[in-house]
Amino acid sequence: MSKPVIHRSGDRARQRLGWIDTAQSFPFAGNFDLTEHAHGILMVNNEDIVDAGHGFDTHRHQDVEIVTWVVSGSLVHQDSQGNSGIVHPGLAQRMSAGRGILHSERNDRRRADGTAIAAPVHVVQMWIPPDEPGIDPGYQELPIDAELDAGALVVVASGLPHHRNDAAIGLHNRYAGLHAARLQPGQAVTIPDAPFGHLFVARGSVDIEGSGRLEHGDALRLTDSGGQRVTAVTAAEILIWEMHASFDRP
Repeated sequence: MSKPVIHRSGDRARQRLGWIDTAQSFPFAGNFDLTEHAHGILMVNNEDIVDAGHGFDTHRHQDVEIVTWVVSGSLVHQDSQGNSGIVHPGLAQRMSAGRGILHSERNDRRRADGTAIAAPVHVVQMWIPPDEPGIDPGYQELPIDAELDAGALVVVASGLPHHRNDAAIGLHNRYAGLHAARLQPGQAVTIPDAPFGHLFVARGSVDIEGSGRLEHGDALRLTDSGGQRVTAVTAAEILIWEMHASFDRP
């Protein structure tokens, strides 16, 4: 068992580029090899604050599973497969780029009822590879607010065989699953056992058994570990990847 490694919020690459404030848990911008800097098979864990009326215009992805988690606000998704929707807190959402897909994500100026939006959207976007390249592009979403409000660890998206009956949405990767918990002070969940794990504090602060306190933006990287209790110090939201493979170790 390896000792968990804490990656503090302030150690992330961070940029403010006009309408977006972005913090990257792994090197992302430029000519970085995403697989070289991954933990397990998690290549990207970007936390973005996007101003109202702005966002990512149409761009292309290929051979990546993208999970988008909105902490506050809302994000409008549109893609070249004809999928569209509003991603909001408590909605599990996954886009499979497959052999190639075009999409946009924007914090629109107005809601569907015409009222103006002034608030930014706070979003975490995560990337893992698919099992096979060149699959059909796809999109899936499902509301899981009720499960999150119960204070338990909820399977958000997974391709793991043992999550087949309880994953909110599927992933085209049989080695990975994403869990989330929305916790009130004093509530606790347990980190799943796995060869690789990644816990990210999307909101609030938590105390992790054996590792101490983590604040918003902090992450815990685990290897051959699990079973630690995570207790909310303040109202908190956490995202935990359970991974049974890595790029350099099957």
